[in-house]
Amino acid sequence: MPAMHLFEYAVLRVVPRVEREEFLNVGVIVYCRSLGFLQTRSELPEARLRALAPDLDLEEITARLQAFERICQGRATGGAIGQLPIAERFRWLTATRSTVVQSSPVHPGLCADAAATLARLFAQLVQ
Repeated sequence: MPAMHLFEYAVLRVVPRVEREEFLNVGVIVYCRSLGFLQTRSELPEARLRALAPDLDLEEITARLQAFERICQGRATGGAIGQLPIAERFRWLTATRSTVVQSSPVHPGLCADAAATLARLFAQLVQ
């Protein structure tokens, strides 16, 4: 049996109008300390977002999701936040905020393969 590792994840959501509390899941962030893993995967369902909020700036949403990816990578391209230790980057990305791109509460789990877990969660919660 493969070794199991504790991981944490959060779902990325687009919330066009915070006051209406309507959102669409657009991505997942997975963090596994013991594997040194922090990655996000996202996809914008443009037709569904247009139906929910016709005036939403999809280019801006795409840019914000790309910033999440750069921060996960942990390089200078992720700015000051991208250069923090991996746990701090995850906590920053999943902090509560009232913007158009938000994350769900953080959930724990066990996995043998963090990348496969990210793919599975993305398929279940976003696609």
